[in-house]
Amino acid sequence: MKIGVQSQDVLSAQDTHGQAQRELEPPHLEHGVLMGTGTAPSHHGELLQGVFEDDGRLRRGLVTLPCPLFASNATVRLSRWEPELTVTPSWKTKALAAARTTLEVLGMGAYGGELELRGDVAVGRGLGSSTSDVTSAILAVLAAVGRNLAPERIARIAVAAEAATDPLIYFDRMLLFAHREGAVIEDFHRPVPPLAVVGFSSTEREVDTLALPRARYNAWEIECFRALRGLMRRAVARGDQRELGRISTASARINQRFLPVPRFDRLLEIAEETEALGVQVAHSGSVAALLFAPQRPGLEQRTALAARRLAELRITDHWRYTAGSETHVPYAHQS
Repeated sequence: MKIGVQSQDVLSAQDTHGQAQRELEPPHLEHGVLMGTGTAPSHHGELLQGVFEDDGRLRRGLVTLPCPLFASNATVRLSRWEPELTVTPSWKTKALAAARTTLEVLGMGAYGGELELRGDVAVGRGLGSSTSDVTSAILAVLAAVGRNLAPERIARIAVAAEAATDPLIYFDRMLLFAHREGAVIEDFHRPVPPLAVVGFSSTEREVDTLALPRARYNAWEIECFRALRGLMRRAVARGDQRELGRISTASARINQRFLPVPRFDRLLEIAEETEALGVQVAHSGSVAALLFAPQRPGLEQRTALAARRLAELRITDHWRYTAGSETHVPYAHQS
């Protein structure tokens, strides 16, 4: 699933950032109301998260693992005669703030109307539900008014609305992304290599991302992140799935002391037994995964064994998909 807006538009050439641009016709009017829709997928936590040196300073950053299984869909109806913009459901205030800011940026702050959000991204699991809502809302407004904004501008609006954001707007490639700034630290210029993901929730507890204390990494951990960044650069360039699995596991190990994944050592044992590439976690959520190389023989048998071992830990809710691919493989929920 790609991020996108739906309106009367045709794609033109890509810009220098690789993000598809749209050459839009005049906005679609229905009974004097501007209408537009936008869609943004979720993600599945991070392959790497920590602090990284950049131009002589340390910046918090992450590399996101995409997930096409879940998405947020936004529809907006705008009118200059409506007194204010409202949102349904009413608690989606971050998406509402992002839509209002987008209108202000476009010089249309006087427009009101209704923003409606629908989707299936679970809240408090580390799947990026807020960013999915915020991004789809921004794209819906842009579709309604027939305008474009650069990806980095959209990311900054998202940060203003939710304090920290994931790089969902850069759907076509992997980035080391400063999630509290909405800025790219490093562009790896390639999509994530195909990874078979057996995902699960490590706990039923919801995690309030913004309420979590910021991780305070020590000097040794910061040096580890320097090395992991270099390894990530090489792994993406080579499409090295095994290296990505090792990087993801190392990042999960470091972050165990900030948001521990229950029975983490046992998960490492399951990864070894099933010949998984590694363990992946949402560094600010409860979602975790075992990563596999999708082209290796015996994938079905090894992922089935992983499901049985997880069930022994009373982790019975699993899902499976392929990251780095337009399609995903359905995975039956265990009970």
